[in-house]
Amino acid sequence: MRARKKAFDFVMFLTVLVLLSIGLVMVFSASAYFAGDPEGPFKDPFHFFKRQLFGALLGIAAMFFMINYDYWRLKRWVGPMLITSFVLLILVLIPGIGMELLGSRRWINLGFTSFQPSELVKIFIITFVAYGLSRRREQIKYFGRGLLPFLAIAGAAGLLILAQPDLGTAATLLGTVFIMFFAAGARGAHLTGLAGAGFALVAAAIYFEPYRMRRFMAFMDPEADPTGAGWNILNALMSLASGGFLGAGLGQGRHSKFLFLPERHTDFIFASIGEELGFIGGFLVITLFIILVWRGFKIAITCPDAFGSLLAAGLVSGIALQALVNIGVVTGTLPVTGITLPFVSFGSTSLIFSLMGVGIILNISRYSNPR
Repeated sequence: MRARKKAFDFVMFLTVLVLLSIGLVMVFSASAYFAGDPEGPFKDPFHFFKRQLFGALLGIAAMFFMINYDYWRLKRWVGPMLITSFVLLILVLIPGIGMELLGSRRWINLGFTSFQPSELVKIFIITFVAYGLSRRREQIKYFGRGLLPFLAIAGAAGLLILAQPDLGTAATLLGTVFIMFFAAGARGAHLTGLAGAGFALVAAAIYFEPYRMRRFMAFMDPEADPTGAGWNILNALMSLASGGFLGAGLGQGRHSKFLFLPERHTDFIFASIGEELGFIGGFLVITLFIILVWRGFKIAITCPDAFGSLLAAGLVSGIALQALVNIGVVTGTLPVTGITLPFVSFGSTSLIFSLMGVGIILNISRYSNPR
């Protein structure tokens, strides 16, 4: 018998709203100079802010819908979710349907806007794996019957995402599935083997792709190519360093304003935060993500059923890994990859589906048992 529905986790809800508010302010601050250039393509300093605000409003609506949509009812949609995932990942690779930008084909042009399928696919694959593992709890100790079917599905989705190419998102998705295997009770020997295979595949993906290899070598020694592959890392580090403890002040960042910092409102927005709000601002953002992850795993642990527990664990792990990779790239502790900071970076698709995922976690929290 299921527990009675109660109020959702307000701490997690408030944490997400604070991150979202910081993101809206920083997207405007980091993009206004570039977007408002009278000779540029936009000629409107509020261009990116308005798009982000629209995405935030849609995302909040999606979040409240999922808060009130019983997560158990997601089980009936697992099949259509899986089919939709692979259809979208194939469509995005087809010229004329998928949009190519900066050498990547990650978006589908809908005419009035663009849509990044991998953001929705992450939620669908996590839901499928949570459902499947919850049904095979007695077989989870066996690799062939317990893990391999879900590893194959997630791996196929990861390969299609890698073909876009998007190594960061593919690695994050498979890392999330790995954590779900751990949460489901997989054997340590199986997890160790999967971790080793995963590192080997990532290393191969870097080694056999020249631009990734250049990024990796720049990560090892960015000053060896300061105007090429090392440009992003060096300017991100200079932005963080110039902020000091208190920052230069909101809207006063020079690296972002004078366009030295690349992707200042998307992939490298954490560097903009460090420059304008200093160590205090960066520490606040990291603390908010720690609170979000803590509340998410608490919900997963106290959930009374395996499906809800694994679903919450998967969704919060996806957010945590994405934030970890993004901040790691900006601080020079990981090689550069195109992953945004959840709830903060510019990107309507990522924002909408990240908030939708939080809505599912908050719905699960309505049935969790605090004891």
